[in-house]
Amino acid sequence: MNVTDIQAALREEQLDGWLFYDHHERDPLAYRVLGFRPPRMVTRRWYYFIPSTGEPRALVHAIESGMLDALPGAKKKYSSWGTQVEALTTLLGGARRIAMQYSPKNNIPYIGLVDAGTIELVRSLGVEIASSANLVQFFEARWTEAQLETHLEAGRRVDRVRADGFVFAGERLRLGQAVSEYDVQQFILEAFRREGLFTDHGPIVAVNANASNPHYEPTAEVHAPIVKGDLLLIDLWAKLANDPEAVYYDITWTGSTADVIPSEQVRIYEAVAGARDAAIQRVQSAIAAGEAVHGFEVDDAARGHLRGLGLDHFFIHRTGHSIGRDVHGAGANMDNLETHDDRRLIPGTCFSIEPGAYLPEFGVRSEVNMYVGAGRAMVTGEIQKELVRICG
Repeated sequence: MNVTDIQAALREEQLDGWLFYDHHERDPLAYRVLGFRPPRMVTRRWYYFIPSTGEPRALVHAIESGMLDALPGAKKKYSSWGTQVEALTTLLGGARRIAMQYSPKNNIPYIGLVDAGTIELVRSLGVEIASSANLVQFFEARWTEAQLETHLEAGRRVDRVRADGFVFAGERLRLGQAVSEYDVQQFILEAFRREGLFTDHGPIVAVNANASNPHYEPTAEVHAPIVKGDLLLIDLWAKLANDPEAVYYDITWTGSTADVIPSEQVRIYEAVAGARDAAIQRVQSAIAAGEAVHGFEVDDAARGHLRGLGLDHFFIHRTGHSIGRDVHGAGANMDNLETHDDRRLIPGTCFSIEPGAYLPEFGVRSEVNMYVGAGRAMVTGEIQKELVRICG
């Protein structure tokens, strides 16, 4: 944590301070931004206030008085609920407008981590609460140059595994051997282990109608065979293992096992790829011109392309999500469907672009990752140009 940088950002946002609060470790963002881990289980409420100017200050329960000792600033203790309210009033020191991990109407659920009752308590003290979404993105979602390198290296390895996964399925089919979604999934997981990659779950390997379920994952008990003529979608994400600061790489490719790929599959793939490219272009043109571009605008670009083709009703999720140490990060999402994400895309952040069209018979998704640097935005891995010919 760099208090000076946080205070500069608070003044830029015209905020009097940032109030962090936790109970039972419900807010992982607080610990990440503040840069510490609790020394023991958090069984009582704590508060930590960083004003826009002056020294930070903390409020802790008397029986967990050392909980915030790793952080700078004076600490006060409370024990009863009455003394908590009195001390919290003093802690805020006359601040009128502060940030908390709050999102109006829970528009950004990754940020809305403080419970409604605590929000009511702070408001009852005459304080206006603003969302910390922009602050969290600035202090949590930006990557270091070293993290970008872990992403690029993970991308090279994941792209190899993805290509090998399609080859594995195709070879089994050409040899007349049975192969299933689950077989390909397990092939990918074993390849991840060999490549020194870690994933928290997945990958998604789905044929035909299963590919129309964006979060389908095969299991040993529930999976479908892969046969000639199928459409096959593979969505895989991973980061370098054994590096606590490593960040994810997350992609989706789609292919066909048909000798002659059906024209309807080609049509839908080309529509989805066009939506992907429209979103990429929206980001790159704005960043190159030094213009602000926001998450919802990127979603509009992809969704608008599919709308023009009469396919937008088959696109049932946001265009993309922030990527970080977790595969779904704390930065801006490319979303004007599930939420209206009005956060600006800022340098040092990465996100997915992954439009899809999910018909009853089959689904197609094409996913790349984009990184925003100083004056430029780039796709960080390979870009799929056409449906993979799995048996070709």
